[in-house]
Amino acid sequence: MHVKLSEGKCLPWDRRWAVAHEMAKIDFDDPEWASCNNFSIGAKAPELQAITARCDMPYQKVTLSHPRLKDLTISPDLPADHGAFIQWIMPIVPKHRALPSRIVRAEGRGMTDTDYPSVSIINLASHREVAARVDGEYSHLRWRGNFILDGLSPWEEMSWIGQKIRLGLAELEIVEPIVRCKATCVSPETGQSDADTLTILKENWDHQYMGVYARVIKTGDIRQGDQVERL
Repeated sequence: MHVKLSEGKCLPWDRRWAVAHEMAKIDFDDPEWASCNNFSIGAKAPELQAITARCDMPYQKVTLSHPRLKDLTISPDLPADHGAFIQWIMPIVPKHRALPSRIVRAEGRGMTDTDYPSVSIINLASHREVAARVDGEYSHLRWRGNFILDGLSPWEEMSWIGQKIRLGLAELEIVEPIVRCKATCVSPETGQSDADTLTILKENWDHQYMGVYARVIKTGDIRQGDQVERL
C-alpha cells in the first residue's frame, strides 16, 4: 500500500465530500471549505460512525456500507445521485437535529476539521494507553487517522508540535494536537456510544487530545512500513 502526498494538500480522497445539513450556511453554487458545524457528523449523529466507504477511483464511485442498511453505490459528484444518498442515510440520523440535505465538495481540498489542508497522525502507543482504560474493545479506527504510527513512546507525538518530520519521502510540519469530540465515544462497528473517551482523557492526562494535525511541506510517496524521522 502506498499514497502520494502533495505539498499543501490533504490526503487524496480524504473528506473529498461532506454532507451538508438543512441549516448549513454554504454557498452551494461555489462551495469553499466550511467548518464541521455545517455538516451531519458523528458527534451529533452517532450511527454515522458505523458507515464505511470503498472508493473506486477510476470511476469516481463510492460504495457505502452500514450494519443496518443495504450497501449503496453512488457517484457523489453527480447531483442525480444525491437524492438516493439522502434517502439511504435518513434512517440512521436523529430526527430532532438538522437533517442531511445534500452532498457538497470544495474544489481542490478536503473538508478537514482544520481550516487549512491537513493530514492526521495517530500514535498507536497513545491509543493503547486509552484503550487499556476502556472496558471492552476500543479500536484505533475511532480516531479516524490518516496515518497510524507504531514503535513510538506514548504521547511522543505531542512533543513534535512546531517541528518537522519525514514520513517515507514526504515531509510534514506538525501544527497542533487533535482535540477530540463525542464521536470517539462511538463504536465504528455498531454506531452505538459505548465508551466515555473524553472523560478518560481528561481524568488521566488532563487533556482531550489524540493525535496531531500536520501540513504537507514536501511532496513524496509514503508506503506501508516506512519509518518516521524527526528533522
